[in-house]
Amino acid sequence: MKLSLIGLPGSGKTTLGRQLAAHFGLPFLDLDAEIEAQAGRSIPQIFAGEGEAAFRQLEAAVLRTVLAQPQPLLLATGGGTPCFHGNMAVLNEGSFTLWLDVPVPVLAARLQAAEGARRPLLATAGNVESWLNETLAARQGFYKQARLRYPGTASSVSEVAAQLVATGFTA
Repeated sequence: MKLSLIGLPGSGKTTLGRQLAAHFGLPFLDLDAEIEAQAGRSIPQIFAGEGEAAFRQLEAAVLRTVLAQPQPLLLATGGGTPCFHGNMAVLNEGSFTLWLDVPVPVLAARLQAAEGARRPLLATAGNVESWLNETLAARQGFYKQARLRYPGTASSVSEVAAQLVATGFTA
C-alpha cells in the first residue's frame, strides 16, 4: 500500500514521512526531490525559468508516474500538490492520504529565516504567517479530502502510526 502525506509547507511531511516510512518498513520518496531529479534542476530554478504553471504540470506528471508504480511507498508531497490538475483525486485513488494539519503559528515559526528562501512561493511572501493563512484558506478544501486528518503537531510517530492503522492503513 502507498501512503501520501499532504499539508502546508513546514507541516512535517518529509520529516515525519521518513519516520513513518521506517516505522512501517516502506521506502520513502519526497515528491519535490523526485521532480528535481527528473527535471535536472531545482524547484526554485524551475519556478524562475518556466513559472509556476509549468512546475505544476511537471509535478502532476511525476505524481502520476510515482503512484502508478506497483511497489509500496510513503510519499511526501509538496504543499500545493493536491490543489492542481486533479491531483487530490489521483492521490486518493492511488494511496492512503494523511493531512498533517499543523496550526499556522507553528508553521510560521518553522518556516522563518533561511528555510523560507528555499521555497519559491514563500521567498516572496513577505509576512509568512499571513501567507500561510491565505494559502490554508485556498487549499483547505483539497486537504479536507484526505482519508485521515492528523490535527496539531505529532507527539510521536507511534501515535500517528496507530491512528493510521485504526483508520484502515496497512503497510
